[in-house]
Amino acid sequence: MLLAALLLAGVWAKMSNPQPREEEKLEQSLAEQPAAPTTAKLPVQPSPPAPSPLPQAGKAAAGEQEQIAVYNPAALRRPALAKFVLGSFEDSSSDDELVAAAFRLGSRRSSLAGAGGTGAEPPAVTAPLEPATGMRPSMSGLHLAKRGREHRKMDLQRDFTVASPAEFITRFGGNRIIEKVLIANNGIAAVKCMRSIRRWAYEMFRNERAVRFVVMVTPEDLKANAEYIKMADHYVPVPGGANNNNYANVELIVDISKRIPVQAVWAGWGHASENPKLPELLQKNGIAFLGPPSDAMWALGDKVASTIVAQTVQIPTLPWSGSGLVAQWSEDDQKHQQTISIPLETYAQGCVKDVEEGLEVAKTIGYPLMIKAAEGGGGKGIRKVEAPEEFGACFRQVQAEAPGSSVFLMKLAQHARHLEVQVLADEYGNAISLFGRDCSIQRRHQKIIEEAPTTIAAPSVIEVMEQCAVRLAQIVGYVSTGTVEYLYSEDGSFHFLELNPRLQVEHPCTEMIADVNLPAAQLQIAMGIPLHRIKDIRVLYGENPWGDTPICFHSPANTPVPRGHVIAARITSENPEEGFKPSSGTVQELNFRSSKNVWGYFSVAAAGGLHEFADSQFGHCFSWGENREEAISNMVVALKELSIRGDFRTTVEYLIKLLETESFQNNDIDTGWLDHLIAEKVQAEKPDTMLGVVCGALNVADAAFRTCMTDFLHSLERGQVLPAASLLNIVDVELIYEGVKYILQVARQSLTTYVIIMNCTHIEIDVHRLNDGGLLLSYNGNSYTTYMKEEIDRYRITVGNKTCDFEKEKDPTVLRSPSAGKLLQYTVDDGGHIAEGNVFAEIEVMKIIMTLTVEEAGRLHYVKRPGALLEAGCVIARLELDDPTKVKPAQPFTGGLPAQQTLPITGEKQHQVLRNVLDNLTNVMNGYCLPEPYFSTKVKEWVVQLMKTLRDPSLPLLELQEIMTSISGRIPLSVEKSIRKVMAQYASNITSVLCCFPSQQIANVLDTHAATLQRKTEREIFFMNTQSVVQLVQRYRSGIRGYMKAVVLDLLRRYLQVETQFQHAHYDKCVISLREQCKPDMTPVLESIFSHAQVAKKNLLVTMLIDQLCGRDPMLTDELTAILHELTQLSKTEHSKVALRARQVLIASHLPSYELRHNQVESIFLSAIDIYGHEYCPENLKKLILSETTIFDVLPIFFYHTNQVVRMAALEVYVRRGYIAYELNSLQHRQLSDGTCVVEFQFMLPSSHPNRMSVPISISNPDLARHSTELFMDSGFSPLSQRMGAMVAFDRFEDFTRNFDEVISCFTNPPLESVLFSEARATIYEEEDTKNIREEPIHILNIALRWADHMEDEKLVPIFRAFAQSKKDVLVDCGLRRITFLIAQQREFPKFFTFRARDEFAEDRIYRHLEPALAFQLELSRMRNFDLTAIPCANHKMHLYLGAAKVQAGAETTDYRFFIRAIVRHSDLITKEASFEYLQNEGERLLLEAMDELEVAFNNTTVRTDCNHIFLNFVPTVVMDPSKIEESVRSMVMRYGSRLWKLRVLQAEVKINIRLTPTTTAIPIRLFLTTESGYYLDISLYKEVRDPGTGSIMFQSYGDKQGPQHGMLINTPYVTKDLLQAKRFQAQSLGTTYVYDFPEMIRQALFKLWGSSELYPKDVLTYTELVLDSQGHLVQMNRVPGGNEVGMVAFKMKLKTPEYPKGRDIVLICNDITHKIGSFGPEEDLVFLRASELARAEGIPRIYIAANSGARIGFADEIKHMFQVAWVDPEDPYKGFKYLYLTPQDYTRISAMNSVHCEHVEEGGESR
Repeated sequence: MLLAALLLAGVWAKMSNPQPREEEKLEQSLAEQPAAPTTAKLPVQPSPPAPSPLPQAGKAAAGEQEQIAVYNPAALRRPALAKFVLGSFEDSSSDDELVAAAFRLGSRRSSLAGAGGTGAEPPAVTAPLEPATGMRPSMSGLHLAKRGREHRKMDLQRDFTVASPAEFITRFGGNRIIEKVLIANNGIAAVKCMRSIRRWAYEMFRNERAVRFVVMVTPEDLKANAEYIKMADHYVPVPGGANNNNYANVELIVDISKRIPVQAVWAGWGHASENPKLPELLQKNGIAFLGPPSDAMWALGDKVASTIVAQTVQIPTLPWSGSGLVAQWSEDDQKHQQTISIPLETYAQGCVKDVEEGLEVAKTIGYPLMIKAAEGGGGKGIRKVEAPEEFGACFRQVQAEAPGSSVFLMKLAQHARHLEVQVLADEYGNAISLFGRDCSIQRRHQKIIEEAPTTIAAPSVIEVMEQCAVRLAQIVGYVSTGTVEYLYSEDGSFHFLELNPRLQVEHPCTEMIADVNLPAAQLQIAMGIPLHRIKDIRVLYGENPWGDTPICFHSPANTPVPRGHVIAARITSENPEEGFKPSSGTVQELNFRSSKNVWGYFSVAAAGGLHEFADSQFGHCFSWGENREEAISNMVVALKELSIRGDFRTTVEYLIKLLETESFQNNDIDTGWLDHLIAEKVQAEKPDTMLGVVCGALNVADAAFRTCMTDFLHSLERGQVLPAASLLNIVDVELIYEGVKYILQVARQSLTTYVIIMNCTHIEIDVHRLNDGGLLLSYNGNSYTTYMKEEIDRYRITVGNKTCDFEKEKDPTVLRSPSAGKLLQYTVDDGGHIAEGNVFAEIEVMKIIMTLTVEEAGRLHYVKRPGALLEAGCVIARLELDDPTKVKPAQPFTGGLPAQQTLPITGEKQHQVLRNVLDNLTNVMNGYCLPEPYFSTKVKEWVVQLMKTLRDPSLPLLELQEIMTSISGRIPLSVEKSIRKVMAQYASNITSVLCCFPSQQIANVLDTHAATLQRKTEREIFFMNTQSVVQLVQRYRSGIRGYMKAVVLDLLRRYLQVETQFQHAHYDKCVISLREQCKPDMTPVLESIFSHAQVAKKNLLVTMLIDQLCGRDPMLTDELTAILHELTQLSKTEHSKVALRARQVLIASHLPSYELRHNQVESIFLSAIDIYGHEYCPENLKKLILSETTIFDVLPIFFYHTNQVVRMAALEVYVRRGYIAYELNSLQHRQLSDGTCVVEFQFMLPSSHPNRMSVPISISNPDLARHSTELFMDSGFSPLSQRMGAMVAFDRFEDFTRNFDEVISCFTNPPLESVLFSEARATIYEEEDTKNIREEPIHILNIALRWADHMEDEKLVPIFRAFAQSKKDVLVDCGLRRITFLIAQQREFPKFFTFRARDEFAEDRIYRHLEPALAFQLELSRMRNFDLTAIPCANHKMHLYLGAAKVQAGAETTDYRFFIRAIVRHSDLITKEASFEYLQNEGERLLLEAMDELEVAFNNTTVRTDCNHIFLNFVPTVVMDPSKIEESVRSMVMRYGSRLWKLRVLQAEVKINIRLTPTTTAIPIRLFLTTESGYYLDISLYKEVRDPGTGSIMFQSYGDKQGPQHGMLINTPYVTKDLLQAKRFQAQSLGTTYVYDFPEMIRQALFKLWGSSELYPKDVLTYTELVLDSQGHLVQMNRVPGGNEVGMVAFKMKLKTPEYPKGRDIVLICNDITHKIGSFGPEEDLVFLRASELARAEGIPRIYIAANSGARIGFADEIKHMFQVAWVDPEDPYKGFKYLYLTPQDYTRISAMNSVHCEHVEEGGESR
């Protein structure tokens, strides 16, 4: 028999290994529950006699009991809960291990033998067999597998099957069929119940759905996608909100139970599980309750009642408010199985009714004590009180958390352990204990970590505790599961705390060590099954699983023994760093890796969540070990692998910290231990701060980038246009961590390269976005995965499995709700004062009441009302601080980012570098630009690198090598050899100047081979394989230079591709047209806008590329000319820099280079000197002097030529050329003592000079004389004066100061006055003026300097000024009128600084960088009606002045305008005339430059300018037809029209010298452009002619059209703005058109309709204005525009159109926006009414153009200056005013006008 059993076991083991599936099925047939421990308590009493005889097998076995361990029922199967583990078990043990482990336990009295024997023989004890070395039994129960398999054999011999609950109760002695259960709970409880019972159902019925489950579902649970809903068989929707609406609502639960209907209700823990009404009502309705009956629940579940019961049966209790109270009950009652009951009056004596009574009782108990609600639990309804002052507040909080519950007080047991005993009882009076649990680690009286069994107390004490617990259950007739809680002190004493009449959250700990499925046991007890028929219980007590023999529980044959040790940890959605503040939200990821010894269950899954009415616990993890240490280490490993990502913080990291503390490992803890750690701020492990900051910044920035991109895309799809600036590429991030503020900038260099900048340090980081919203980044040589959750006041950053919180800046005056919940009450009155750190409100969050405190003292003002539901982060109240200065802002971090190992570059070879750089530049073109100064430096670096690699001749070779390695073997060997041969040849000549990349030869090799292939398919395959080679050959077709151009062109094309789309109109319109092109996919639109947003930075790159490509060789190829031309067509302001640079390059390509011109000038100089270098040959020099082209950028260099004669010649050419328009009488050279050349000359004013006009003008126009004094270097006295000048060139300023006296000596002996001179003067001026005139200084001194000490103008001026002013007396004595410093510049025009005697030798800013001799070419005298201020320009060719119109003294200047002026000279010495193309290009370039300078000035002035003016003077003569000018100018102006209009340029003037044919004389032509109204460009042409009568020069119209300037003198000053222009400006500033400009606008529109000018009638539009007369009737009259006194203007018009050539009448009514800011009142209304009546009477159309600001509401003018203000506090007007008042005198004065209503008051002793 024995042999057969062993053989069978062996065969079974062999079979089971190759067929795991069969085994799994069998395993499922048993409850997969925990295995037994290695030690066994041996029974002392004999077994009770068996009621029925046993089968033969049993007897046979009994005989052999000494030799074999049949099986230990306490050590049976695999772990409990295996069904609801997330993850799976790995079985890695071999069969031998199983067998070895199976014999670990020694033989022990078999329950079969015990059952079959007489019971007299003593049990045999044999030493346990030691297991094989190196083997460790594990919780999976595999070390029990052998025994388990033997058991399974027995199990399989179960000679019955049970198909349904009905059959089950018949067989097992039950009395109630339960097939459908309502779970009155949610979350983790519901999940656990279903999993446990389904596992039991499968084992029992082979159908896990034999018992069906109905669950209750709230909207919040549905929204949170709760796990339990998906597991249920049926759901019932219930109302949402707090639990009294749903899971705790007894009537609702009973109603649902009847409605469905169900046979039983399971309430789990929390909610209604401890409400005696529930079992009571269910019993009345014949529905079973999986728990105790109502009276037992009340007697033990009520904390007061249970303590009285405990006192009755002499169980020790702590001092409390009911100490000494007992119920009437005796031992006899127990024998008669009578249950105990507590009289209500006894109960009431144990409770405390109010605060006053509580304080009295507290005195007898003593502090510290606990206030508890009789119906509280789970950390709710319990508060610790240290002193009487806290009592009131805590008492009220307890009442609020357990509404309607009785309250009692109990002494706080300090340094105690919280131990509890699990009790299980049936309805037949049997009760057993299932070991104990240690739940001492608590936070706010909520358990955090539980363990089983209890190890801290001695076994004898534990036994007493268990006996007391069973006794308690029995005397109240308890049924189902319950837990008796004790407080255990260090001295070994214990006190009864309370009994929980329900299943507890931590019950799986007991399930593990006792191997009992508790929810299934509850169900079986509710079915009426007695304890001794429940299989798990029988196995626990060592009985036959399926037997029906009674078990003597108080003295069993086999005392149950706990198996191993279990530790449970609760996973809650609480933040350990904020005192375990609960929070709710969704879960993005939950990944728990179960192992053999660790499992867990969770009430949420990924994409699920927790709502604010749920419990904060959403997971429970369990770990099993042979002993406590093993269980701890298993748990720590599992928690470190657990990853939960969601909106809320969890306790996981903190739990790891707790489990690793020394005191926990040593079991040296008590109930206050964790609260003490929290108070000490023990924190979970954090990531490195800098790593956290970097990850935080990247997450915040990435979220910002993502959001702005998606928002932009959505708005584009909806058809909205957002500004391009909202597409961010740089994000500023501020993170506060532990009081330090980190201020960073994050920018994208590409989609995956982010640059972080902090305090002038920066690092590059490679970042990849993961699908789940996380970022994968590489930092400092390691890679990290990081996630972010943004909350109201912080960012939560997870790096790996560590978390750190960064605060945002917070305002202590705004008090917010930390999480979603309900506001219960304020503890301070509205407006009341509150001290720092005090509580101001209480809120309920996830069933827990939390207090909120203030950080600073101040006055509290309510925002929400008590009872309000709160969103996370909503404002609850505001605080008015007592001392606002106390708010301490976080200190900024001043350090930088630590340098990190750089990213691995793609490679160091040239072609790899090129690829990388090209990617970077392409990303810039796509809009990924860094902030300055990093951008400029990086782009410069990249561009230089790009050009360097592109110019490297080895580049194509390296590329080809790379291609050859990839295609080698796929092309014929002969081809490969030929190509390699060509490559080798190129490589050997690579540095040769003549060597060129052999692209043609390679192409020939390929073509030759292809020609030999007959079949088309072969050829196709060959070309497919060699495609990459062909592409390379094409790329380098024009050699390396060709490829370089192609690469740069490609980059420029990218720029153009985006930017041309934003040319034709305003940004919005461009985006809309882009949308139309790209529908339905908006991504390309988004990309274009993103790129366009960075246009300023892209411009920098484009100008660099143009410079790199074209700067080196001015000879451009055609394709470059084409693209540069495209670039010049970009007319928007934002592209002006690029357009300008492209234009400059194009101009430069037309011009001879600087070097060429320098050489020409030098050759002329040298040829002008005879062979010995002593004499002049002046003919050649005259060429230089008379040439109409400029040489001033070349000439100054020759002042310092090695040949002295050249030096002298250069100075002379400069003077003669500079003063060419003046009359030079004499010119002499001399040398200073050190050999420096000086030129002295005498001259008279030029004939066209404003001061040299014919005499009558000067006299008749004294204004001119006055203004010219201010404006001109040569002004203000006798027009015929003879002047003297000197010019000298020094290397440095010091040389000049050293030689100053010698230089100035030439002015000390002036030439004698000529007779003519004095006569002329006498005729004009009176005698007495002569003296003044003679004292007026008249001479000039020019100093040329080769090198300046500073580059910046602003540093040079003070040096020159200081010197000139120090020599003032000498200069004045010598009659020096001005001194000008000329500073030579390489390849550019020199700089000029002029210092005048009349300004005390301060610099004359008007003349900076202007040769004073040429100043009259700028016609500055024409601006004499304005006070001028010179504005510095970056561009020396431009001269910009801000003019303020001169006004009467005391009047305010309103007319400000910019005048920008430039002289265009020609630089080509070969051709005398400039070409028209040159003029056009140069003109457009000047216009662009002028607009750029204007733009800068326009945006930098404080005054508003209008009617800005551009003046261009072309000095060279151009051969062309003047009529051509008008077309080219018009097209140019139209191109830049919108920009000119934005810059308010309303007038422009161009002066050109034109020859009609090369032989005719040149005539000066003037072109005037005006666009006063903004929609019509008026162009008029004039030529300058001398009036034969007066000899003055004036304008004469050129062509048929007579312009407004016809007949005026050329020096007529510009007129200041008139009234009309001011109004026009006002209307245009408001974005509309001035009312009197509408008729002209309509006239222009009519011209357009008619087309050609021959067709349209002369009177195409006639109109008269309709004006109200004094009687209020309309009359027709023509008056001056702007003469209206009403803000509504009406016209009657006759329009002649092609359809109506005879004309049609209309009435046009418009608002005048400039009249009283466009408001309207009764007069305006009347004009509108009368004009409309007229239109209706005549039956003609009425057109109304509206532009107004609404009805006119204003203060009566007569009162404005009279009213007084009664301030609340006259010292501080900000506090507001009480009323406005008039004095009695003022009131009497205006009361008759009926313009004010007053009432009389007396205040401050005065009548008001």
